[in-house]
Formats: sequence, C-alpha cells, structure tokens
Amino acid sequence: MKKSKEILSGMAFNIIGAIILLLVLFGAVVSTTGFLSFTNAFQREYATSTYHMADTATTLINGDHLDAYLSGEYPEEYERTRSYLDAYCTRMNVSLIYVIQVDRSDYGRFVSIFNLVDNTVDDSAYTEWELGYKRDTTNSEYRRKYQAMYEQTAPFETVYRNRTTDGQHPHITTMVPVKNSAGETAAILCMQRPIRELNDARRPYLINIAAWTIGLCLLVGLFAGYHIRRQYVAPIQRVSDEAVRFAKENTRGEPLGTISKLNEIKNLARSIDTMETDMVTYIENLTAVTAEKERIGAELSLASTIQENSIPNDFPAFPKRSDFDIYASMTPAKEVGGDFYNFFLIDDDHLAIVIGDVSGKGIPAALFMMVTNILISDRTHMGGTPGEILTFVNQNICEHNKAGMFVTLWLGVIELSTGKVLAANAGHEDAALCRKNGSFELFKTKHGFVAGGMPGIRYKDFELQLAPGDKLFLYTDGVPEATDAENRMFGMDRTIEALNANKERTPEEILNGVHASVNAFVGAAPQFDDLTMLCIELKERS
Repeated sequence: MKKSKEILSGMAFNIIGAIILLLVLFGAVVSTTGFLSFTNAFQREYATSTYHMADTATTLINGDHLDAYLSGEYPEEYERTRSYLDAYCTRMNVSLIYVIQVDRSDYGRFVSIFNLVDNTVDDSAYTEWELGYKRDTTNSEYRRKYQAMYEQTAPFETVYRNRTTDGQHPHITTMVPVKNSAGETAAILCMQRPIRELNDARRPYLINIAAWTIGLCLLVGLFAGYHIRRQYVAPIQRVSDEAVRFAKENTRGEPLGTISKLNEIKNLARSIDTMETDMVTYIENLTAVTAEKERIGAELSLASTIQENSIPNDFPAFPKRSDFDIYASMTPAKEVGGDFYNFFLIDDDHLAIVIGDVSGKGIPAALFMMVTNILISDRTHMGGTPGEILTFVNQNICEHNKAGMFVTLWLGVIELSTGKVLAANAGHEDAALCRKNGSFELFKTKHGFVAGGMPGIRYKDFELQLAPGDKLFLYTDGVPEATDAENRMFGMDRTIEALNANKERTPEEILNGVHASVNAFVGAAPQFDDLTMLCIELKERS
C-alpha cells in the first residue's frame, strides 16, 4: 500500500513537474523572442536616430574644400568647422565624430580630415587624429560599407560592435556621405555612439519576464497539484491499491464502482472489477485444466518411453559381431513421433534393416508406427523377400485402416557373408551409398506405393552389393526437409555434403555430424518433422 502511494505521488510530481517545465520552456521561448524583437527594434531606432544626427553634422562641412584642408588651405574655415563639430559632438552626447577620405582603389586605406573625441560620454580613452593622419581600413566589413557610401547605394551604413577586444565599450558607428556641390561623395562622416542604453533597457525587461514566469509557474503548479490529486491521483491510487491487493491474494474484493467523474478512470475501475471476476474464474478453470494437462503429460511421457523401448537404442547393438557396425537415431518433433527404424538378426548371416515414416504426428502416428514395426518384425522372421514382406504388411494395414493413415518404408535384408542386399521400397526416400575410399551418393531405385495407401499392391525387390568398407545411409524426409527461419529447406545437396564431410568416420559419428549440420542450418526455427537416420558399415570378417 505504501509503495503504491509513493508511486502515485511520484506520478503527480512528474505531471506537475512536466507542466512547470513546459511553462518554463514557454517563458524561455517568449523571453527569447521578445528579447530579440526588442533588441532589433531598439537597434533599428538607435541606428535611425544616429543617422539623422550624423546627417545633420554633414551640413556643418563644406564638401568642396576637403582637399584644400588637407593641403593647408582655408585654415580659419577649417578651425571654425572643427569647433562646430566639437560642440556638436558634446551636444549630441556621442563618443566620436570623424571625417575621412577613403582610397577608392580598394577602400583599404583612408586619411583623416576631422576627428572630434568626447571620452566623458562612455568613459573611453580615444585620442584625436591629426589632420592628414593615415590609417588602414579596419576590416572587410568597413571596406564594403565605405564603397556603398561612395557609390551612393545606401543613404547610410551602421556597424554594430556589441563585443570589443581593444578595451572599448560596445557602440555603433554610423556612416553618412559628405557631398560636394556636384552631389558627389567627397568624404565619409562617421559618428560613434555608445549603446549602453540598449543594455540598460534590456535588463529590466528580462527581470520582468523572469518574475512573471516564476510567478505563473508557482500558481499553475499549486492549482495543478490540487486538481490532479483530486481528479486523477486519488482515484488511480484506489485502482492501484486494489490491483496490488488482487495480485497478492487472487480473491475478489469490494467493487470499485464509480470512483471518478472521468470516463477513462471509470472505465479503468470497471475493467479492474471485471478483470478480478474473470481472473478468479480463469484461475479456477486453469487449475482444473492444469491437472488434466499434467495427467496427459504423464501419459505422453509414458508413451514416449514405450515408443523408445520399441526400437533398438542400446549401442553397440551387437558387441560380439565385428563384421559390421550399425548405428541409428530418432528425434521426434513432438513428445512422440511417427518415424521409426529397426534392425535385427534373422539368423547368424542375415541382418534386416528397416526405416519408416508414418503420415501425421503425435500419438496416432506413434501407435500406427508401433503396429507397422511389429508387423514387419514378425513377418520378416517368418521368411520371404522384402517385397513379399511389404506386400503382406500393406494388405494387413489396409484391412484395419479406418483412419486412412499410411507409411513409407525401406526394408532390406543383408547377407553378411557376401554383402548382398535384397531390398524393397514403399514410397520412401532413396538410400545413400558410400563405397570404400569413395563418396556418398544416392542409390536411386524405383519406388513402390506407400504402405496402407491401397490394398492389393505388390512390391518388387531390388539388389545392392556391399563390400567391406562400404557404408549405407537411410533416413526419413525430416532430414532434407528441415526448414530454417526463412523457410528454406536443408535439401539433399546439403545432406550429401554433410555425409561426405564425415564419410571416413564411424556410423555413429556420421549420424552425429549430419545432425549437427541440420541443427546449424535450422538455427532457432522449431523442428517441424521427426528426424530419423540409420547407417551401417560392412567390415572384413575376422
């Protein structure tokens, strides 16, 4: 209970915190936007007013006598003009007024004609330039603006210096042309004005915005905290407490009913009530189903054990025999499968080997497999060729096959003294044969119809001659038809490759190698079909 309250209190804190954060972000955006708009408007107004002041100052200058001033002519007029400009600089409260002639070849140099300084305006430390003082243009920005003045493409130009590196204070420099009587630009008048008024005006603006933002955040936070706790947190806390209680006890509790006016929370509470009822019913049903499933599981485990014991699975199968080596394995796709193999000595010189694949999976296929295996084993001991045995098995299956199941079979009888194999195939996969010092290849034969598919079928025998060192590999279609996650089959080519990669090894090692190759190909994809293999190697008689 305590934990759920802490979680919900944290939820309320997070919601309120998110609202306040949004308000802060909103205030920051508004402040920044307003700050930039205010700054731009102030700078435009400041530049315009400075332009008018500078333009007025040009009326005090005789543009036709500038070159004469530089030559030392009209000294009285020059001094009178200089005194007017000096008085104007003090009256207008600007730091500098200077008039320059710029080298129009590249606008990279200029010569000073007038230079008036008032360091008291901005606590500056400027020194006056003498008449004729020459200097390089400060930078490319000034060159462009000087050129604009001389070419009269703009009525005035302004340079902003909000950050300075030479000990000067932030300022603007406004440039206006000084024209002669012909209307040509004879020089440029520059007026430098401090912009501390801009900083002084922006500071209270930012303080006001910050104060309003903080106040609004506090008010909204208090209101949101009260409203959210009442309308959201308290009802959700009841829902959370009930969910925690039910998770621990798994018993029905008091219905939550209508705990909020909000449809979402009412629906959530109603869903919790419904969930508790359904869950309790489900648990009761699940208990019964689990008991039944455990019983079925035990029966399947027993069926799997019975099936495993119905085929030879102890190896070496014939420890006293050195003239052949045989190994087989079966991996069902489910608890029990429909594949099977078998091998047994009919007499001291004849070994029967059989492998089969029943249609379908699970218990029905396993039962069908066991019946088929018993029929083959019993009939083989009675004598006859593999074709006669499969004919008998097919007839018996068809007479008692109301389920319509069938099985593919490969049955062979090996005469161990000569290596002669007499075999028959009822719709099964072709065997793979590896001669001594050779490679595995498919031994293709004509297939008969599947056993159990149609009564009256007669199966034909075929012969195969084995020599010492030869290996015979039998398998079900679960090997080549093993499928990976991309629905690609393992295929016969990969099967033969896996066999040949292990051809020099024992039958057991060959089967393990093929199985490893199939597993590596399939990966995490589920096993779709039973996977059964058998391999026998004929050896020299001792």
